[in-house]
Order: sequence, then C-alpha cells, then structure tokens
Amino acid sequence: MRTVPLGKTGVDVSVYCLGAMYFGTRNDPATSYRMLDRYVDAGGSFIDTANIYAWWVPGFRGGESELLLGEWLRERKSRNRIFLATKAGFQYDDVQIGLSAAQIEAECEKSLRRLGVDTIDLYYAHVDDRHTPQEESLAAFNRLVQAGKVRFIGASNFAAWRLAQAHALSARHGWPEYVCVQQRFTYLRPKPGASFSPQLSANEELIDYCRSNQVTMLAYSSLLSGAYTRLDRPVPAEYAGPDADARLFALSEVAAAHGVTANQVILAWLVQQQPAILPVMAASTDQQMQENLDALNLVLTPDELQRLETAGV
Repeated sequence: MRTVPLGKTGVDVSVYCLGAMYFGTRNDPATSYRMLDRYVDAGGSFIDTANIYAWWVPGFRGGESELLLGEWLRERKSRNRIFLATKAGFQYDDVQIGLSAAQIEAECEKSLRRLGVDTIDLYYAHVDDRHTPQEESLAAFNRLVQAGKVRFIGASNFAAWRLAQAHALSARHGWPEYVCVQQRFTYLRPKPGASFSPQLSANEELIDYCRSNQVTMLAYSSLLSGAYTRLDRPVPAEYAGPDADARLFALSEVAAAHGVTANQVILAWLVQQQPAILPVMAASTDQQMQENLDALNLVLTPDELQRLETAGV
C-alpha cells in the first residue's frame, strides 16, 4: 500500500485509512482482529477511531473501539508500526458535545488509557464547537502536544472558513495547526440544501482550501454503507439530486470497463485526486476487505477521471 504526505507534517501515511468504528461492538473481537491483521498484512498502517465508538449500538456505551485497538496493539506488539488517530468532541455516555479545554484534556487521558499508549499520533476535534472560543480549544491541543501526549491534530466536520480561522489562530500563537480534515464525502453530490447534521459534507470550497494550503483531506462514508452496490441499501435521499442518475451511469460504465465494482471505482477515484483524498475505509467481512484492497490495483485513465468528474454537470 503506497503512502502519501500528511499535510505539512513531514510524515507519510497509508493512502487507505482503516476505520475502526464498529470494532468491538457490531464486529466481534475475532472479526475485528482479522480485519486489522489483513489491513496490516496489505501494508496499511493508518488506523482511525474515536472516543465515542460505538455508543449507539445497543448494549454499548462508547470507548469499545479504543479498548479493542489497545488490546490488539498489545497482543500484536505493533504500536511502533501503526499511525493511530482518535477523536474527541461528540457526546457519549455522560460526556456532552463540545471542545472546551477541560473536555479535550480529560478525553485525551481516557483515550490514552483505553488505547494503552503514551502518545496519540493524530488527535481530532471531531466536531466544530461554536460555543467555545477556538483559542481555548487550540490552546488545549497545544498543551497536549507540548506534553508529548499528542503528535499532530486534525479537524473533522469543519466548514472551510472555520478551518481557516483556526489556522490563523495557530499561526498567531505559534500553536500546532490542524494538519488534515476528515469530512463526509462521496462520488455523488449532495442535493442543494441537504443536511447531515451534526456531520458536515465536504464541498468545493473546503476541497479547494485544502489543496491550496497543504491540508490533507480524508473522506468518511465514501461508499454510503453499500448503497452503490447493494440493492437493499438505497442511495440516501440527501444525494438524490438532479445529477445523481448521470453520475451513477458514468460510474457503472467505468466499473464495467474494468470488470470491477462501483465501490472500487470510487476508492480509486478518491486516491487518484491531486493530491489524493484518503478514504477512511471500513470492512466487516473478508469479502469487503478484499474488495477494498483490490481497488489499490485499479488505475483509472485520465479520460475516465474526466468522465467521472463531468457527469451530471
């Protein structure tokens, strides 16, 4: 698996980031370990989780993904080979939504304990807190970096102007800046006015900002939970805009030309952006993992990329 630069950090990360959202909850430990092992065996080293995963699954409270990853890291003795990302900001258990300094620092300590590590490689602000001054949040992240508990920080579910504001504040104070942004993003475009609250979908303004400022963009929900390939998973109504049919037709044509699935075309399309948009890919079965990994070998031609980009325009 090839690697790409993470923002301006000087560190390279795997072009596929493995999302561990349901490891330890919907995915039992044996399945979770198998998916982790297969990803690492394929050359991957960038693993993504969050403190809240996955509190909404019946019978769980949050923190289960971090706990499972911590156990896997210890059993496999693989901490030095893994670039580990987690997040704070959303509500779970008795923790309210927000990015106050106290909450950021308290949640970091919890994540460190659950993961069984001394340092988190990438710590995200999982949601933009409009009620807490960004100076307060960024100062807390700075203290964590200075203490060696966090290496780099990232943002998720941020509008472009808020990301720009945060970068300006970091520059003014000499604090670490958000090196990447993780946002909802897929091949289909949201229809005008579509809302995914409290999640935010990436738009052209954010993508352009990232490209112009060497901020790495990561895409979550890029395969729409199987809606591109499964008849039992309809395309969400938020994407059923006037250009959806044209884009789906272009996607099917390109997939047919290569004898691959629509999911694989989308993964290839993301990583062949300039610069690459890194998919946070997930898998709960061997078949899903193999499908994702096989897409690493798919190379779309310039004409196919153009066809995909202009469909429905």
